[in-house]
Amino acid sequence: MNEPFSRRDALKGFALLVGAAAALRAAPESRAAEAVHLSPTDPTAVALGYHESVKTVNPKEFPTFQPGQSCSNCLQLQGAAGEAWRPCALFPGKLVAADGWCKVWAKKP
Repeated sequence: MNEPFSRRDALKGFALLVGAAAALRAAPESRAAEAVHLSPTDPTAVALGYHESVKTVNPKEFPTFQPGQSCSNCLQLQGAAGEAWRPCALFPGKLVAADGWCKVWAKKP
């Protein structure tokens, strides 16, 4: 009733294990590659007054805006400094322009 475990079965199992580990390891990288640029017409972006460039922000329309504020110096921005498009905690799965701005801007400590 007890069949011996062959070398061929062991190698198949090992190959499947290595393949699964490689797939799991590559998953976060592939999700980052799938991220898209946030559109200013996205409903959440509209609600938060997101602009791709601080140059297009009208201070009369957005009285909380102050010169010098941008996504690049906002607490919500993530990712590596110096990149033009980076992830933001407010817009999961999307990339925002480092030169952008929204109403939820908060100064980095």
